[in-house]
Amino acid sequence: MGKSYSVSLAVVGAMFLSGCSPSEEDRVEEPVPVIAETLRFLPEQTEVEAIGSARAVTSAEIFPESAGRVIRVLFSAGEYVRRGQPLVELDARQERLAVEAARVQVLEAEQLLGRYRRIEDTGAISESQIEAGETALASAKVNLRQAETALADRTVRAPFSGHIGLTQIDTGDRVNDATPIAQIDQRSRLYIDFPAPEEVFSSLREGQTVEVAAFSAPDSTMDARIVATDSSVSRDSRNFIARAVIPNEGDRFRPGMSFRVKFTRNDTSRAAVPEEAIVWGGEGSYLFVVRNGKAQRIPVTITSRREGFALVDGRLGTKDNVVIEGVQKIRDGQDIRLVNARNEPEVDVNVRPAEAGDDG
Repeated sequence: MGKSYSVSLAVVGAMFLSGCSPSEEDRVEEPVPVIAETLRFLPEQTEVEAIGSARAVTSAEIFPESAGRVIRVLFSAGEYVRRGQPLVELDARQERLAVEAARVQVLEAEQLLGRYRRIEDTGAISESQIEAGETALASAKVNLRQAETALADRTVRAPFSGHIGLTQIDTGDRVNDATPIAQIDQRSRLYIDFPAPEEVFSSLREGQTVEVAAFSAPDSTMDARIVATDSSVSRDSRNFIARAVIPNEGDRFRPGMSFRVKFTRNDTSRAAVPEEAIVWGGEGSYLFVVRNGKAQRIPVTITSRREGFALVDGRLGTKDNVVIEGVQKIRDGQDIRLVNARNEPEVDVNVRPAEAGDDG
């Protein structure tokens, strides 16, 4: 009786196994449902940051035209002065006397020439004497203009309208043409000069916009327009100087201030995939694409990351569908059934470099 019971259990077990095996094999061979989306290609963006210095659109250091003693300083530091406005007066007594003497010479030459003209028709004076009188008058007039110029140079005037800075000159000081009077700046607009790496030389062009923020107001950013780039690259730093311009509304900023400059360069277009599509293995990162109804494993190298996306290098085509959900359930060469193939629009997101260890 015990032997018959054992045989019966063996037969029942064999029948159970034979009934279950085909069902399990069928389940393994069924295509795995996944969600995929069409691969997109976006330009890889490199964010460049530099420190720039502001300078006035028009700026000059003022010097006297001649040497002498200061008798009056006619401005205060920080004052807005108009073009031609007197700033410093030098002792001009000798120059005024020279002007008076030159005027007397002109008057004498005019009187002499006038006498010659009156008796010219009588033949009492030669033509050469009349020509000499004309020459003497012309020379006297030149001497007068020179004396007037020397007198005008005794007053230092503003070369253009702008804000004038501090001065070290006081009444009674002696100055010469190498003595700085003050700095004057026309600062309704400011240039921001900043160093840029040579790899962006071809992409940073006149008219391009960069973002700037003063260190004195880091939360206040504004757009600055590139107006010029230097014609050469420094051999030492491998940088070149770029110049941007900003409006200085409300006279908020000053020449010499430091500004943080940021701009984004679009590089080579790369495949952009959602980060959840990336799988990590012993040989590095990879993803799955759907080709001919099967999952194909593609090794990739992550070059940079954006908000929720990874820009990658790999053997990928523009028409590939990338598996974004279900990647943990499939293997290379497995049959795939697309549950929902998505083709989402491109989004504008910020870039950050790939961290060390992101590429395989």
